[in-house]
Amino acid sequence: MSNDVLLTKEGLEKLKGELVLLKTVERTKVADAIKEAKSHGDLKENAAYHEAKLNQQRLDSRIADLEKAIMRAKIVERPEDRHDLAHLGSKVKLEDVEFGDEFTITLVGSFGADATHNLISISSPLGEALLSKVVGEVIEVEAPGGNQKYKILAVESV
Repeated sequence: MSNDVLLTKEGLEKLKGELVLLKTVERTKVADAIKEAKSHGDLKENAAYHEAKLNQQRLDSRIADLEKAIMRAKIVERPEDRHDLAHLGSKVKLEDVEFGDEFTITLVGSFGADATHNLISISSPLGEALLSKVVGEVIEVEAPGGNQKYKILAVESV
């Protein structure tokens, strides 16, 4: 199971869509950029060419990562009878017990994690602490700055 990439159905479809986009539109753009840069002459000192080749490597790496994730994908469904349970794909509203700040996160698989967009991996300390918890529970998360306590205010299916 450690090699599985846990996803919701929607998360898997999003990855498949990104893969198609990268293999078609983005690959064409990168190939065009390389072709354009080559037309400018000497490749040893051609910054545009080197940048285009670097972009090609990044793109190929992302495509490979997506293909591996899709191949290892394991769809995780929310238990139908437990809509109050924090689970993969749940949107969870939390309150910082110490400061009273409220914020909302979405629990995602590790491949979809993006803290800047409040997408928190279920394998992160916060994600692990939230799994299978319900509204009203207080969780404690070990953080670099010390233990943090959060109260679960709401759980909703995404």
